[in-house]
Amino acid sequence: MKKLMISIIALLALTACSLKEVKETEVTTMPTNETTTVESSTEAETTTASEEVTLTVEELATFNGKDGEKAYIAVNGVIYDVTDHPLWIDGQHNGYTAGLDLSEEITKSPHGEVVLKDLPIVGKLAH
Repeated sequence: MKKLMISIIALLALTACSLKEVKETEVTTMPTNETTTVESSTEAETTTASEEVTLTVEELATFNGKDGEKAYIAVNGVIYDVTDHPLWIDGQHNGYTAGLDLSEEITKSPHGEVVLKDLPIVGKLAH
């Protein structure tokens, strides 16, 4: 009887471990701009994955920071998000407007390209 009880307990422990391994499997998602909620047996996790986009000059122009739009600029083929930057108010900064390729203009600025290192990268500018 004691061996039977030990066998049943061991079997239950193995079954529980197997179920735990199945419930804790790794989830791999493809990058998107959407928020994905993954349910596990213990908690819900929210993961946001970002995907770089490629925009044409015409598409970039729509991200000018006006009327609640995001404010993007391009420099040397890379698109940066300046929406929340305190020096880019409503898509404007020292006479420059978001939604444009500012590659030439940034070389003439007193700060140069060093200010780009802290900006979020959105994607690439199509040629």
